[in-house]
Amino acid sequence: MNYQPLSPSFFHQPTLELAQNLLGQYIVHEHPEGLLVVKIIETEAYMGAEDRAAHSFGNRRTKRTEIMFGEAGLVYTYQMHTHTLMNVVSGPVGTPRAVLIRAAEPILGHELMQQFRGKTKMKDWTNGPGKLAKALDVSMQYYGHHWWKKPLYIAEGTGVKEVEVGPRVGIQNTGEAVHYPYRFSEKGHPMVSKYR
Repeated sequence: MNYQPLSPSFFHQPTLELAQNLLGQYIVHEHPEGLLVVKIIETEAYMGAEDRAAHSFGNRRTKRTEIMFGEAGLVYTYQMHTHTLMNVVSGPVGTPRAVLIRAAEPILGHELMQQFRGKTKMKDWTNGPGKLAKALDVSMQYYGHHWWKKPLYIAEGTGVKEVEVGPRVGIQNTGEAVHYPYRFSEKGHPMVSKYR
């Protein structure tokens, strides 16, 4: 299959729509050791200044969140403990919103992913945002990269049959934001990340 990056215009849609429309698209990493491809099956939207769960709540502008104020389609990576998490910047310039890519299904490059994850069971390779970045060998070096530029890009996928909508995961102490229905996943997919 010939994977081609989505056009920059794809990313210029409202954040909640983008979070849903990323489902079923492919993340492609043209890694020096081989091609890695996964299908996105779970995302979470973060609505910027008015969203208590967003890093940019209240328009907080720091070294970490700076990229969120940039154009839609930029890569926002950040570290949580030892994990890197991958996000798609969305919204107009100056409106710091983003979509977290929470889980995906391995499509191509299984041996490499297994090597990067050090796990034998495939269903555990990419069923969480930190695991996913590890499986794709994506690190902080991609902060500020464009999601439509090689070697790491989002390519057109096949979509998903049914979307499940629910509250986001792991955002305690964020008041009413805990309950916002900003998490989207492919209904019934076994690799959607687990609630803790």
